[in-house]
Amino acid sequence: MAKADLKQAFGDFFSYIGTYKAALAISVVLSVAGAVLTLIGPQKLGEVTDLIREGLSGSMEIPAIVRIASLLAVLYGAGFLINYIQGFLMATVTQRITQNMRRDISRKINRMPLKYFDSHTTGDTLSRVTNDVDTVGQTMNQCFSTLIFSVSLLAGAALMMLLTNGLMALCGILAALVGFALVLLIISKSQHYFTAQQEELGGLNGHVEESYAGIPVIKVYNGERNAREEFYRRNERLYDCAWKSQFLSGLMQPLMNFIGNFAYVVVCVVGAVLAARGEITFGVIVAFMLYIRNFTYPLQNISQALQSVQSMAAASDRVFAFLNEEEMENERRKNACLPEVKGDVSFRHVAFGYTPDNLLMKDVSFEAKAGQKIAIVGPTGAGKTTVVNLLMRFYEVSGGSISIDGVPITSLKRENLRELFGMVLQDTWMFEGTVRENLVYNKEGVSEERLDQVCRAVGLTDLIDQLPDRYDTMLNDNASISAGQKQLFTIARAMIEDAPLLILDEATSSVDTRTELQVQRAMDLLTQGRTSFVIAHRLSTIKNADWILVMQSGDIVESGNHESLLKKGGVYAELYNSQFEQTA
Repeated sequence: MAKADLKQAFGDFFSYIGTYKAALAISVVLSVAGAVLTLIGPQKLGEVTDLIREGLSGSMEIPAIVRIASLLAVLYGAGFLINYIQGFLMATVTQRITQNMRRDISRKINRMPLKYFDSHTTGDTLSRVTNDVDTVGQTMNQCFSTLIFSVSLLAGAALMMLLTNGLMALCGILAALVGFALVLLIISKSQHYFTAQQEELGGLNGHVEESYAGIPVIKVYNGERNAREEFYRRNERLYDCAWKSQFLSGLMQPLMNFIGNFAYVVVCVVGAVLAARGEITFGVIVAFMLYIRNFTYPLQNISQALQSVQSMAAASDRVFAFLNEEEMENERRKNACLPEVKGDVSFRHVAFGYTPDNLLMKDVSFEAKAGQKIAIVGPTGAGKTTVVNLLMRFYEVSGGSISIDGVPITSLKRENLRELFGMVLQDTWMFEGTVRENLVYNKEGVSEERLDQVCRAVGLTDLIDQLPDRYDTMLNDNASISAGQKQLFTIARAMIEDAPLLILDEATSSVDTRTELQVQRAMDLLTQGRTSFVIAHRLSTIKNADWILVMQSGDIVESGNHESLLKKGGVYAELYNSQFEQTA
């Protein structure tokens, strides 16, 4: 991370914490107060030392010693209390800030377009939510108060030494500052590696997540060696960045220990010379020994804290880069609605491209009447799923318009638009929860009789009856549910939603032929009275569609019903006959 980026990262962070600035200011005041109390101690210990030394050659002033010792006890007790309050305050503020970060990232995810997730790995995004936010929180909790206290103690110790004896102060301070200058040089060299470490960690997490999700494919294709070698390469890059950053930052501690000991030696030698000349008392030397400790010890803490701050800066930069990503359009001002949906859908001269300079669709137009079953077929990559993505506004059209019942979908809020649709995708999604929660996802007031009816329609009744707690059975990674059964769950979920429009994207792709017939009958019941869009590769499943759109290279090349398209002898007939020949 460049120096300018480091400033930007902390600028974004302090702008983000908002109302917690007051709590941090209180924490700063408490840290300074704790440092002041710590600095009073050496002076009082010097006075006690002189009283004891004088008492050895005369009468011991016990009352004066007790008075000073009592004052020191009060000061150290007050210091402990202040540090406790400051620590409690910082822990609370830190956890609140990280909690808000996770909350804002979660909200951000819901406001981001799908194109972001198409271009970023899941593991890298998860790493920002977990590793990067944790790094920010831990560093802030452990290092912020340490830095404030150490800087206050450092400045106070330097001031007290100068007031006590200028020559000894200059000698001790110069010896310590030489070492601190070397520490700052090391920090400037290591920041780049801390940034690279966070980036490589996100990349490694992404690779592990993808490998774990695709472990069956890796094993079937004997790809363990390639996956292992890719992991080793990423792990080696992470090791290289982490080793260099930790090695350079690790030099700071022994360097500061050496400088601290060197400052002790300088103070002892100079103090002995001045004491021999009678210019200072022995108590001054004792006080200076403590002041030097209070000067070099903060330098060590600062050097360690700055090491962690570098990681925090890199992590913070990644978090705020994510939070500053482009969002979908804010639609609060949109007030159009469809209280009673008939289901007429119109595509008019729609153009679309995933990148502005490469249009997939150039001029797509068609009409779907209320209650019609529209099938969309074509070879892989023809643009079938893209039609659905545009209809649901997962992506925005580059040109033309899409309307429902004459109302452009861009005038509707996304959540209002998507309430109109039930959807079954070719990629099934089941989450950890009960069977009931998976079936009635985000829909309230679904009775058990309705669940029985839907499960009977799609063929899930036997499976439900075999489960120990039926609809209240927990589904997790250990549940023995096949890919076809998961597909049936998603179909049942769409039936329970009972939306006026329906999208089926390869809804029977994971079921066997016998189950497909049962599901097909359920789909026929589900699509009755609803405008339905069915994407299918098995053309035998859409022969009863009211209208079939044949797509190729992003455009509609043919349209009609099953019989008319077969008579044309075009692309659809070729696709259908090729499947018939394969199954013959």
